[in-house]
Amino acid sequence: MSSAAQRADQLDLVARLKSSYPETPDAPTPDLMDHEHFAAYMKTVHDVGGEPCAPMKYENKQYEVWEHNTYVICEVLAWRGIWLSEERRRMGNVDVGRAIYLGIPYYARWLLAVARVLVEKHHISLGELSERMIEVQDRYAGGLDGRPIEARPKFEGDGSRVERNQHHVEAVGKGDPQVFAGQAGEPKFRVGDAVIVRELPALFYTRTPEYVRGAKGEIASVAYESPAAEDETWDRPDAKPEWFYVVRFNLAELWYGYTGTSTDTLQTELPERWLKGIE
Repeated sequence: MSSAAQRADQLDLVARLKSSYPETPDAPTPDLMDHEHFAAYMKTVHDVGGEPCAPMKYENKQYEVWEHNTYVICEVLAWRGIWLSEERRRMGNVDVGRAIYLGIPYYARWLLAVARVLVEKHHISLGELSERMIEVQDRYAGGLDGRPIEARPKFEGDGSRVERNQHHVEAVGKGDPQVFAGQAGEPKFRVGDAVIVRELPALFYTRTPEYVRGAKGEIASVAYESPAAEDETWDRPDAKPEWFYVVRFNLAELWYGYTGTSTDTLQTELPERWLKGIE
């Protein structure tokens, strides 16, 4: 049971969680929203490359037990065909919003993704999950005190009856992205071709970093065939594979105010839809 003061303190804490810019009010009227602010709000939260950030001290911290357990759960869900890796990335890194993405530990987002996929794909109900959370909370009231975490499942299900995603079924024994080989046709670009990264709208999910959009690069290698992340992350069985390329950029041209040598380069992997040739 919580007291009125505890509930008020929690609500005060939540009220301090703001995601709006100070120059605009919450839920601004359309005339107060320009294109730049709209694009900033719509930006996929995992795409943080190039954003200004304060220096962070690196610490070689060992993973905690719950982090190891979370990683294993996610890998098993993929291995058993419950989701795709891109689904996990979207659910854990994008659909949570910027405040949660930046505010909670890395593997906590993965754990949220586990809960979401199990509920959304009807493996458990949200009510069942809530009751089990309370049960575990009561079991370890006062802390673990050195005790290992015990799963204590209610029953062992029949895995043969679990519906698998179509991609998992097709990729068994072949691998990913090998399962898509020969489906994308001839690659549009060759090694050495000059290209520009298209500035497509990036809604909901993408793996194309903002810092290369609009930039000129060169094809370093023709990599493999696969559906683009924008399609694969929604587990679309009809997603058409396309070629992926490793694109090389000159850092002096890519980064404003770059102070390194003129020969420094950066390479990143991009799907064909994001590239256009330079005539």
